[in-house]
Amino acid sequence: MSLTSPITSLQGVGAKRRPLFERLLGPRVMDALMHLPCDLVNRRFVHSVTEAKEGEVITVVGEVISHTPSYYRKPYSVSCFDGQYFFDVVFFHGKPSYLQTALPIHAKRLISGKLERFQGRWKITHPDHIASPEEQHCLCGAEPIYPLTTGITNKCVSRVIKSALTQVQELPEWIEADKAKLWPRWHEAVQQVHHPSTLQDLEAQSPARLRLAYDELLAHQLSLNLNRKRQNAKVEGQALLGTDHLTTQIRASLPFSLTAGQEGAIADIRRDMASPQQMLRLIQGDVGSGKTIVALLAMAQAVESGFQAAMLAPTDILARQHADKLAPLCASSGVRLALLTGREQGKKRKQILEKLKNHDIDILVGTHAIIQEDIEFAKLGLAVVDEQHRFGVDQRLALTQKGNNPDVLAMTATPIPRTLMLAHYGDMDVSVIRDKPAGRLPIDTKVLPLSRIEEVVAGIGRALGNQTKIYWVCPLIEESETLDLAAAVERWEALSQLFPGKVGLVHGKLKAAEKDAIMDQFIHGPLDILIATTVIEVGVDVPSASVMVIEHAERFGLAQLHQLRGRIGRGNQSATCLLLYAHSLTVVGRKRLEIMRQTNDGFLISEEDLKLRGSGELLGTKQSGLPRFRIADFTSNPDLYGELFAMANKDARRICQDDPTLSSPRGQALQLLLSLHGRDAAAKYSRSG
Repeated sequence: MSLTSPITSLQGVGAKRRPLFERLLGPRVMDALMHLPCDLVNRRFVHSVTEAKEGEVITVVGEVISHTPSYYRKPYSVSCFDGQYFFDVVFFHGKPSYLQTALPIHAKRLISGKLERFQGRWKITHPDHIASPEEQHCLCGAEPIYPLTTGITNKCVSRVIKSALTQVQELPEWIEADKAKLWPRWHEAVQQVHHPSTLQDLEAQSPARLRLAYDELLAHQLSLNLNRKRQNAKVEGQALLGTDHLTTQIRASLPFSLTAGQEGAIADIRRDMASPQQMLRLIQGDVGSGKTIVALLAMAQAVESGFQAAMLAPTDILARQHADKLAPLCASSGVRLALLTGREQGKKRKQILEKLKNHDIDILVGTHAIIQEDIEFAKLGLAVVDEQHRFGVDQRLALTQKGNNPDVLAMTATPIPRTLMLAHYGDMDVSVIRDKPAGRLPIDTKVLPLSRIEEVVAGIGRALGNQTKIYWVCPLIEESETLDLAAAVERWEALSQLFPGKVGLVHGKLKAAEKDAIMDQFIHGPLDILIATTVIEVGVDVPSASVMVIEHAERFGLAQLHQLRGRIGRGNQSATCLLLYAHSLTVVGRKRLEIMRQTNDGFLISEEDLKLRGSGELLGTKQSGLPRFRIADFTSNPDLYGELFAMANKDARRICQDDPTLSSPRGQALQLLLSLHGRDAAAKYSRSG
């Protein structure tokens, strides 16, 4: 048996309960060792129950006097005498045959459990342990309490982990010498975390837990960086040096100056594109930070270098919006731009494909339509993926396969906390645009009770007189599309009676073409109020939209509220966001709305969102994909683990630079670390170079 052996090799994991243990602990012995205690019980030995307080967990020796089987809803009761006082040991639904064997009359037994008092008598209900008096040294003292699942007791988990601890031995050191001085060695840390003596030993700052958390983060970051290095070693890109003649013309055509954040991102991209290695960079910018212009200048650099560029957007309306925004800038510099979505069919589509193949198109903007099999680029050098979290890996790969390993620039408007950035995008270089373009007015956010909804509707009527467009977002109800839709339809019917012909409705069950048509009427046509569930597209730019109403705002996460609010305030009008809440606000709900009222900073909001909701809920109600760690729980202590994460990332990058094949003595120890944490593939890739 070894640390990577199946958990079924451990004592106490039978075939019947194997699925329960695998779900709770994991499939391997190492996984059981990483299941850490969450609490501590101090089992004090007393000579008599009279020495203890009610509610205290004690261990006492008692002589079994009599058994009283259960009757008329009364539990099974065993009377015991500790030499000074009588007490009862009580069992609900206990099996008489087992209890008579475990507690035979006249025998002395060591009983450990929580002491209670009922109808004038001391009792211990369902004791945690029943043993012979000789086992006192095993039961007394601090006992770790583990997270459990239905069907598994703490006693069972403790037995399994005790068996796993017998496999722990001294291993070669894989962390740097300076950190090794601060923390215990791996085998010592594992023993310490499972044998805590005080509550302080359970805290994240304890040296043993810090050591194991760092190991976990280092294994994660090292595997990401090794895979990235392997991809770069196999995938040579092309150096897109550029000539600056197009980017200079585009800059001259801009009616505004770029922000410092945009200039910083552009400098990062120019450096990456000039390298012969394939670029893989993420631009993270808050809503309205100007990522699209940054992407255009990158695409222009590719065109200057004799290549083509493509921009992939998740929806038809976003693709058309990008094309409309980029078209005049491209025309002013002579860059040939084309749009390809599902709407382009027949002869028009055939013409676009022919021009693309003949290099008569420099930049192609589109949806999934541009990654279909019959799409052929003459010389694709840069692929831009907008709102990259909306696409799967296969879709992004399909776009990059249209060229000879083109550079990849991904963009997201969803701020991710610093503490999770490396976890989610550890294999990408990241540029962050924090500032907003000059002249962008802050959005005035107001928090109101739903009881004032009539005042809100009256205010909507006044706003319509000022030629503004209005979003009205209906509540999120139990994550149910059906119930969400019912609420939206009800609001649409009510407002349509007040403002006939001016109210539209979009929701997740509409076909794409139907939704696009309604959005187009809202942007350019007669609709002035758009009722929506949470399907309002991130990135949709409606400059005349300056009012956002969100019903039951307390049901949304902070990140989602911020994204919704980002749909307004994109023109020259001042904008207002109204957050309507029910009277029964929770503490978390009240805190969430207060944060929204106080700040428009998406990065600050994302940090607070992490604290309030946890990493699993960070990017929306059903967002997944963020890595989950057994020990480094970012939701419990984001600052501490964020600092550890940065250390692990720095160390992993240095390892990949100095010892990419992990062939040094430390490298061989790191291969063992990767294997222990289930990163065997990364270890294999490193050995193959």
